[in-house]
Amino acid sequence: MRRRWAAGEAALGGWLGIPNAYSAEIVARGDFDYVCIDAQHGHIGYSDIWPMLQAVNLGSATPLVRVPWNEPGIIGKSLDAGARGVVIPMVNTGREAEAAVAACRYPPDGGRSYGGTRVVRQEGSDYFTNANADVAVIPMIETTEALSNLDEILSVPGVDAVYMGPSDLSVSLGLPPRNNDGEPAFDGAVAAILDACSRHGVTAGCHTVSELCQRRSAQGFRMLTVTSDTAALSRALADELRLARGEEPVSRSSSMY
Repeated sequence: MRRRWAAGEAALGGWLGIPNAYSAEIVARGDFDYVCIDAQHGHIGYSDIWPMLQAVNLGSATPLVRVPWNEPGIIGKSLDAGARGVVIPMVNTGREAEAAVAACRYPPDGGRSYGGTRVVRQEGSDYFTNANADVAVIPMIETTEALSNLDEILSVPGVDAVYMGPSDLSVSLGLPPRNNDGEPAFDGAVAAILDACSRHGVTAGCHTVSELCQRRSAQGFRMLTVTSDTAALSRALADELRLARGEEPVSRSSSMY
């Protein structure tokens, strides 16, 4: 993922919502640049996160976790279990961004606690030496408050990327919870995020679907979630059933769910 960013290329990712290590391994063995475990929405708890991270680490993709909230305990435990970055929801101010960075960084850059956890035992001293530079801190921009504080958030040292959540952002703008391309308020918010990321040298990411990836890449996003395990499974099952009935696969919308 970081290599893609450094080359100015888009990193393409998969999203995990099924609390199962086997399905996580199937996604991780695809050709994604990152795979993110979603512990905010759905049924994934910490007892699912660590075996899913073990499975994701069998592939070559960068393992990420979207934590439930901007809280140092779950951020630290997710990193200790093997995540190489965290996506942090509802970061609305510079102070909240600073707290997110501090939870991901060992002193003197932050307040992350050091312990004899899986990553330390598995990778030895090299993990501690490189962790502060390696772990990606990715706050989510998904409210009008965050939009009004973009420069404040993006100027925080240690913020590597921001991740646009189109559903919550749309709701905050008074729109339906989906991608709302063509709506002036939504298009303006997207443009504001991209412009601010360009000014501050921060990678712009977003939750999207395969049908929108080329558009989002052309707009300037460099972290693009292509699909989720649940969406891909639902689509594949529907297509297989239609083909079995002699029908054409359905024409896809830009729905993420």
